[in-house]
Amino acid sequence: MTDRDLIPQLYRQEYSKMVSLLCNRFGIDQIDSAEDIISETFLSAAETWGMKGIPDNPVAWLYTVARNNALNGLKHEKVVRRYEKDAMRQHEAGVGPVEPHIEPDWDVSAEGITDGQLRMLFAVCHPAIPMEAQVSLALRVLCGFTIEEIAQALLTTKANINKRLYRAKSTLRDKAISLEVPVGEGFDARLEAVLLTLYLLFNEGYYSASPSMVLRKDLCLEAMRLCYLLTVREGLVRSDVYSLLALMCFQASRFDTRFDATGNLVLYEQQDPACWDGELINRGNYFLVQGCARGSSSRYHFEAAIAWWHTHPADETEKWTNILRLYNQLLILQYSPVAALNRAYAFSRVYGKSAAIPEAEGLGLEGNLFYHSLLGELYTGVDEAQATAHFEQALELAGTDAEKALLRGKLKACIHKK
Repeated sequence: MTDRDLIPQLYRQEYSKMVSLLCNRFGIDQIDSAEDIISETFLSAAETWGMKGIPDNPVAWLYTVARNNALNGLKHEKVVRRYEKDAMRQHEAGVGPVEPHIEPDWDVSAEGITDGQLRMLFAVCHPAIPMEAQVSLALRVLCGFTIEEIAQALLTTKANINKRLYRAKSTLRDKAISLEVPVGEGFDARLEAVLLTLYLLFNEGYYSASPSMVLRKDLCLEAMRLCYLLTVREGLVRSDVYSLLALMCFQASRFDTRFDATGNLVLYEQQDPACWDGELINRGNYFLVQGCARGSSSRYHFEAAIAWWHTHPADETEKWTNILRLYNQLLILQYSPVAALNRAYAFSRVYGKSAAIPEAEGLGLEGNLFYHSLLGELYTGVDEAQATAHFEQALELAGTDAEKALLRGKLKACIHKK
């Protein structure tokens, strides 16, 4: 592997760990400096490795250079200020100045890195920071995404992302948010924000808004990795943590069957179950059992249970009847338009398309791609003119090339039937 291939891979793999280490040592108020130092480290790697070759242990090289860069940079912004204050106090007390110890604590053990990332995750997901800014900041400092990548993932402009990041970082500094996992009353509120952020990260990857791709595995895998960190720290794990991780495993198990060899979307009904990832399904089973064993139900519990039915063989009537029941419970617990649309489809599988059309139309989600796609499906075989009209509206709303290709195929079939 060349340095051109290795450096982007290591950037994605190590960036958030290195930023977390620096912020945990020097404080969250130094987050901009920490990001600059890590970026400088990777630039140094590109220059040095290109001339001298890749070192025997490239990860250790990165951490060593980052540590040295921290000494040369952050000491001037924080440590020197502290030294000046200490020197002034010593001068007033009649004691000569003492050179401060500026070596950063640099715990690069697996436990130290995990602990640092968890602290960062809970800081980023502080309730004082708006949810959209939490997601943007999580993508930046915990997933190592560039501003361009975040803007593409969240379907907005680079200027908007920069504003969100600036405000989020200002909140972290102004409110002196500490880098620690909260305890007591603050824990539940913060964990709820953490889980919602990870849920949104995964969903953005699974249903990417990027025009060039429907699935972004990198986003999904980062969300899964961060969620998994919650399960390895004693005292953090609640039922909804396991349920969310189970949901992610079940969804991720079908990654490779969502597209055919030419890149076209493959709908669930046409996917080959033999190609689903059995290991991920088994992990999802384990995490779902762990979640159920811990009592209280959440939206993630019901969504994971629905995903379980989608990844396990069962009689079709039994499967869809249970899925419909779970959607009913989910909507009672927490309503969302997406869940309501999915319930309408499940309703059609149990009671037929004609019965489900009023259920779907009653949602009134004009301007929603999936609303018109669903109605196009429900009207197919019932009223081809209506099906055509809804597929045409869905095509106008589609954002990705793969979605447009799928809808054009649906339209062609409807027109052929008329």
